[in-house]
Amino acid sequence: AGHARRWLAAAASPPGLAPLDASRLEITKTAEPKVPLPEDKLTFGTSFTDHMLEIDWNAVEGWGTPRIRPYGDLSIDPAASVLHYALECFEGMKAYVDAEGRPRLFRPDMNMARMNHSLKRLYMPGFEEDQFLELIKETVWLDQDWIPRGEGFSLYLRPTSISTHRFLGVGPSKASKLYMIMSPVGPYYPEGFKSVRLLADSKNTRAWPGGTGDTKIGGNYAPTIAPQMDAAARGYTQVLWLFGPHHEVTEVGTMNLFVHWKNEDGVDEVITAPLDGTILPGVTRDSIIQLCHEEGLKVSERMYTMPELAKACDEGRVYEAFGCGTAAVVSPVNTICYESKDYTVPVEKEHDAGALALRMWKRLTDIQYGRAEGPPGWSVIIDPK
Repeated sequence: AGHARRWLAAAASPPGLAPLDASRLEITKTAEPKVPLPEDKLTFGTSFTDHMLEIDWNAVEGWGTPRIRPYGDLSIDPAASVLHYALECFEGMKAYVDAEGRPRLFRPDMNMARMNHSLKRLYMPGFEEDQFLELIKETVWLDQDWIPRGEGFSLYLRPTSISTHRFLGVGPSKASKLYMIMSPVGPYYPEGFKSVRLLADSKNTRAWPGGTGDTKIGGNYAPTIAPQMDAAARGYTQVLWLFGPHHEVTEVGTMNLFVHWKNEDGVDEVITAPLDGTILPGVTRDSIIQLCHEEGLKVSERMYTMPELAKACDEGRVYEAFGCGTAAVVSPVNTICYESKDYTVPVEKEHDAGALALRMWKRLTDIQYGRAEGPPGWSVIIDPK
């Protein structure tokens, strides 16, 4: 996976300015603790823990004092450039509780590196990845009672960076805020897998060469909402994003996509779009590629087109297809609509998912919850100081 992770370069604060330093952390605990919602009432991203992490930066001094404080509103100037030019990026990661009651993170080093990659693209200040990760661990530890227990339950973490520079011009940010909020979430599939129907969109483009498709910046996401609503109105669950005159297959919704098929050379392979700058380098994507290699499967990271996929469906050469990401882990596909024709993608009737998707889901969740030992560094136990 070396070439696939070429963007994972450690970044740090600009030279001459104060670095991000976790040892300076100050903690102010809430005086009014909230009562977490019952687990059966949890919905994604709607309830939040008692505390949040916040660190300010400016171009004169560098990183300020990291603070964990009671969850609450941010105060920023209405001229802050985040509000005008979308100078912001974020990450999505989760904390899990294992059978011994210990909180765990899954491959957090990749999230730290990817966030610095996004910040570099926005010409915003980077941070010392080990220090920010230490601050995240401290915040999760403080609110660990908010991590719901049980299969499929977790605490969703949303590290975010915004430009707070009070300036209406388009230019480099001279002030920013790095923060993290946390939200308890339930299983993506509370009653077992539910495969999805995709609308292949050749009209709207999610990302393009030289753009920002390989980053998690807000500007990548807002324009996808209208096409998603159009797909939903037509009876489809997600958009399958295509690119270019040949209708290259890229991503599905906000997830990476895998197809397990017999290619035109008669070879079984697992295929996914390459990290060419238009594709988000997903943590789950990278993990599935490594696990497939462990199983001896042929994995191809290369361009393929929707006409090729449609032809393979017609010829019965597609075994299964699934999206993958932090929220769902895997999301099986049963139908792809392309140029007004529905193409059927096989799923096992009993589980509403394909065999490979089921195996990847089990292997990944076993590692995330500490039931199985994964590759070194994948499951990180949060220990108290």
